Amino acid sequence: MAGTATKSPQNSHALRAFCFPQPITDRDRMSHLLFPSPLRALQRLMLAALVSVPLVSAAQPQGQPQMDLRRVEITAGFHRIDAQVAQSPREREIGLMFRKEMPQQEGMVFVFEAPAVQCFWMRNTLLPLTAAFVDDDGTIVNLADMKPMTEDSHCSRKPVRYVLEMNQGWFAKRGLQAGVKLGGPLFATRPGAKP
Repeated sequence: MAGTATKSPQNSHALRAFCFPQPITDRDRMSHLLFPSPLRALQRLMLAALVSVPLVSAAQPQGQPQMDLRRVEITAGFHRIDAQVAQSPREREIGLMFRKEMPQQEGMVFVFEAPAVQCFWMRNTLLPLTAAFVDDDGTIVNLADMKPMTEDSHCSRKPVRYVLEMNQGWFAKRGLQAGVKLGGPLFATRPGAKP
């Protein structure tokens, strides 16, 4: 029956609570901290994400070149290259951006997990570069000269795992072209690779 209540011991407490609300205690005030509503939990999660974003990007300040990457020696005939290794997605994304100069014997080698058609551009890159797209065994597949501060796409002619960027003209001045084999620990024979 709507609007009426019987006086049984089981529902007398419910009726009393409905008609005569109990005073709010400190425990009641704190319960939302122990058992947050889904909306409150979502708000906290979003706040935590916003607070943590600056911490992630603080590792590489915006507009700063990355100079402290691991290095590896690469050979091209009797020429030696001191190459920084860009292996993580973030390192590859930054690459040689913001560098104002680079010694002639230095470069950067981009290492990918698996061979694929690799495409590069020159956003925020101040130096003119030549990209050598390199097969697993160290063979240069193709070379591409790239103009600074452009977003033109320069791609490998076939799937490759490595891309070596050097100052523009470095390969041409030494007579190095597609088909030349580079040496070094990166290009050691991999299990299942053709020797």
